[in-house]
Amino acid sequence: MRPYDQRVINLLLDRYERSLLAAGENKRTIQIEVPFDRKTIPSYFDESSGEFERIHILMEQLEKEGLITIVWKDEKKGYLIRKIRLEINALERAYRYVKRTPKRDMEDRLKNLIRGMLPETEDKADVFRQFCHSLLERLNSHQTVKEYLDLENPEDAGRLLRAVRLAEENQESCYIREFSIRHFQDSKVFETLEPRVVKVFRRFKREYADMDAAEILAEYNIYRTPDYVYFKGQVILLIENSEMNISSLRQGIGVSGEDLSRVRFSNLSHINKVITIENLTTFFRWQEEDALIIYLGGYHNEIRRRLLQMIYREIPQADYLHFGDIDAGGFAIFKDLIRKSGIPFQSYHMDLDTLKQYEQYGRRLTASDRARLEKMLDEDAWKDVIRYMLAHDVKLEQECILASEDDT
Repeated sequence: MRPYDQRVINLLLDRYERSLLAAGENKRTIQIEVPFDRKTIPSYFDESSGEFERIHILMEQLEKEGLITIVWKDEKKGYLIRKIRLEINALERAYRYVKRTPKRDMEDRLKNLIRGMLPETEDKADVFRQFCHSLLERLNSHQTVKEYLDLENPEDAGRLLRAVRLAEENQESCYIREFSIRHFQDSKVFETLEPRVVKVFRRFKREYADMDAAEILAEYNIYRTPDYVYFKGQVILLIENSEMNISSLRQGIGVSGEDLSRVRFSNLSHINKVITIENLTTFFRWQEEDALIIYLGGYHNEIRRRLLQMIYREIPQADYLHFGDIDAGGFAIFKDLIRKSGIPFQSYHMDLDTLKQYEQYGRRLTASDRARLEKMLDEDAWKDVIRYMLAHDVKLEQECILASEDDT
């Protein structure tokens, strides 16, 4: 434990920094005080500790130096200390006494750091810009920012701010550790920052609210492992001058995102359906004639969008279908797919009849499921199925359809 004099001064400064007085918003005289009780100074009440007299000597010395005022119980000096009051006119000396930087100074230091990193124009780094403005707003009103940043650690704050901006501006496909070495000269720095970076993106870009970390980073071309796009069907794959007939591969083939820009198809004219599938197990097991089937992997990223848009340009007459979970996440992914790809997808095996048919394999809704579904009730496309889900407390993973068919 710190010496009693430093402990008491720090407790008083903690209270001061949380007060309206520190924020400059006090409308009346405020006393900054700390009670002397078993919680704040337990050894003062421990007769076996022998600290009683020592604490008195230290407190009286602080009072002599003009840092505090002692409020004695029953106004009997030297009897029992009831509370300690900070002398406001001695604030600077109190901070120096405990070698502590005032919170206001730390706030100003962080505000200057943030302002120095803000993009010069409003059309760049939208998430980062919103994050910075939110931090500045909180700092200007002396509210805490500890959810993201530690006022006492400006180096860490600078790293986090840089990580958010650099991730949002990243254009080159790379792995997490490559990204970290490139920008922080250490392969593991970005991994330590990742939870907070992802939290920022979820908070300030609504469409990312329900995406996992890997999906969010993939939107900015940052991957933990090679990002593969899987597809299968009666098609011939062209990679530069090489041809590969993948029709005999029942579980399909994967191409890394790095190679995807070189991929083309030579015979799509007979394809009647392009089916995107949310989950990998379902992709491996699902078979349909005259269909090109693509594993979407939850929320699609830029690499998958490019592939889909290339196919749509070649065969716009095909039916474009998305097969996902019958739950709030599945509906959100479907909407996101249409909005970002610009392709008129229809949902596939995500309707009320499918839910009823396989309801015995369903799972109960969580509180979060209910909240998200209730927000979607106004959407005509899902109104009937969502009402049924809420009324019958059920949701369905797409793998259940395969499981039930295997049992028959």
